[in-house]
Amino acid sequence: MNFRKIVHFLGLHRSIVGLLSMVMLVGLGEKMAERFLPLYLVTLGAGALSVGFLNAMDNFQSAIYAFYGGYISDRLGIKQALLVFNLLAMTGFLIVIIFPYWQAALIGALFFLSWTAISLPATMNLIYQVLPDDKRIMGVTMHSLVRRIPMATGPILGGLLIQFFGITIGIRISFLIALFMAILAVALQQVMIEPIDSRHLDAAPEKNPLRLFRRMDSALRNLLISDILIRFCEQIPYPFVVIWCMKTITAPVSSLQFGILTAVEMATAMLIYIPVAHFAGKGNKKLYILTTFIFFALFPLTLLYSRSFWPLVFAFIIRGFKEFGEPTRKALILEFAPSTGKAGMFGLYYLIRDTVVSVAAFTAAFLWMVSPTTNFLTAFVFGILGVFWFAGSQMFFSRHHIGLTKSKAQ
Repeated sequence: MNFRKIVHFLGLHRSIVGLLSMVMLVGLGEKMAERFLPLYLVTLGAGALSVGFLNAMDNFQSAIYAFYGGYISDRLGIKQALLVFNLLAMTGFLIVIIFPYWQAALIGALFFLSWTAISLPATMNLIYQVLPDDKRIMGVTMHSLVRRIPMATGPILGGLLIQFFGITIGIRISFLIALFMAILAVALQQVMIEPIDSRHLDAAPEKNPLRLFRRMDSALRNLLISDILIRFCEQIPYPFVVIWCMKTITAPVSSLQFGILTAVEMATAMLIYIPVAHFAGKGNKKLYILTTFIFFALFPLTLLYSRSFWPLVFAFIIRGFKEFGEPTRKALILEFAPSTGKAGMFGLYYLIRDTVVSVAAFTAAFLWMVSPTTNFLTAFVFGILGVFWFAGSQMFFSRHHIGLTKSKAQ
């Protein structure tokens, strides 16, 4: 397979390459520090409730940012919207760099923590606009794969900085590097991403979420409900994973080892992305999503019984497999969305999902204060509920569709 064929197979349009470069640079800077943010807060004097608040804030603002990110994308155009979102992230990095207080970290997080959420509708819309039908799952997959590279390497670099300079100085250096990376990303983005023809955009994008919700069909609503339950499973333990690994277990790991665990998770995800994307484009997308949900459910249970480095490696491999059908899920949202206002509908999906999940994210702190076991087992129960809801709804709609087909035939 020559270079041209590889480029075509992977859907590497010029604008997609510019997008992936931006994702790599901003993500690398962000993930050097973001993964250690709960530890940073605790080191500066914040308590468990502040860690829970950080996670709840991330989910809630992700919800709001996702919807209005979609609206801004439809309103300004994809290229201009991405510029605005990157400038917001840079503002947050500056706040943390200048002010070494946990309160300032929370304020800065308002700007940078949900960069992925606010930019995701524009990102998905760009992929949908520039790639043909048979390359869209691959385009979403390449975005997910490239996004995992900084998620894998960033925590290792951040862990090294913490190891050499300590938690507070190391993390602030990480944010300084993040600011430089974001500036470079803005320059590349403006040069490489081509403006989308305005005829492809809605003349009057819908900014009322209630009106937009009426356009969401039943298939997308059922995907949304199961996804909410699964995200309860993910977010209840999420902010405490680093504390569990580095402070709570029998043989705590170092900051570098935790970075390695995160790299193991991301490497696992990256190894399965392209093969899954290739077959998902030809087969039953919903089967891949169901597999993903099962791995989501297994992670907190596996984590509970991992008390040293090597069992944690296995747990983080399980966590990596939860990405099995994530690009397929995103592609399915776009497929179920109406032909106009896809960025807005994508944003609405995340608005509803993350608003509801933010409640679970905050209550996670209270569950942790009862005991880590309570926290992890509660997450596992929600994961199982999500799996059964998705499987049950698909069986119902399949039978309903068969019934309708038979009645029409008669």
